[in-house]
Formats: sequence, structure tokens, C-alpha cells
Amino acid sequence: MNIRIAESDEEIAGCFVVMSELRPHLGEAEFVRRVRRQQELAGYELIFLEDAGEVRAVAGVRVSECLAWGRFMYVDDLVTQSGERSRGHGQKLFDWLLGHAARRGCEEFHLDSGVQRFGAHRFYLRNRMEIVGHHFGLKLVKS
Repeated sequence: MNIRIAESDEEIAGCFVVMSELRPHLGEAEFVRRVRRQQELAGYELIFLEDAGEVRAVAGVRVSECLAWGRFMYVDDLVTQSGERSRGHGQKLFDWLLGHAARRGCEEFHLDSGVQRFGAHRFYLRNRMEIVGHHFGLKLVKS
């Protein structure tokens, strides 16, 4: 198993199949464009776990700072390929992300999870994460 940050367009595109399970509204070209734009604007990093030459799990993260949490790592996206779940890939990537956050000087580690993702919630709770609030959203433009 190998975990690394996607740097080239080819590496980013190689993460698309797994990420599309979490973000099915994106096509591959739009996915690459959005990752590149987020890298430029927000320091977004696309991190992937590869096993036997295949991408098995993907995470999108960014480091920021706010009054509530100080310096923190926010996980925008975290998904393991559906056929590869319960094989330890998600746990290895999650543990790597915690270390990455610590290396980046983060005081906290945060993410949001859709209310319907019960398996993900069990995973986060098992990993000592706490449910600390509700996230509210409002679309300002129609797609």
C-alpha cells in the first residue's frame, strides 16, 4: 500500500472513479478542473491510497485557521472504493491524514458527513471523532 498526494492531472484523474462514488454529479474533466482550482484557491490536497496498482481510497483536505478551532485540517472528501471497504484501506488513509494534520501544525481535525452515511458515521465514531454540531447550507444559484 502506498499513500501520496496527487500532483499531476493524470494522478488526479486516476482518483476520479473512487471519488465519483461520493461525488457522482461530477464528470472526470470537471473533477480535474475543480481539484486544480481548489488547489490554487484553498490549498486543497487530493490524497490517495493505492494498493496493487489501483486507487482504493481518496481524501480531499485543506488546512485553514479560524477563531473557533485555531489551525485545523478540514476533510472535504473521504471515500473508499465500495468493493474495497472493510479491508483496512480507509483506516490506513484516515491514520495517515491524522499524521499529516499533525505535521502541518494543526490543532484540530474536522469533517462533515451526510446524514444518510451511517457506515461512515460508525467509522468516525470508532476513530474517536465526536458529533459536535449541525451543518446548514443554502444554494445561492441554480445549477
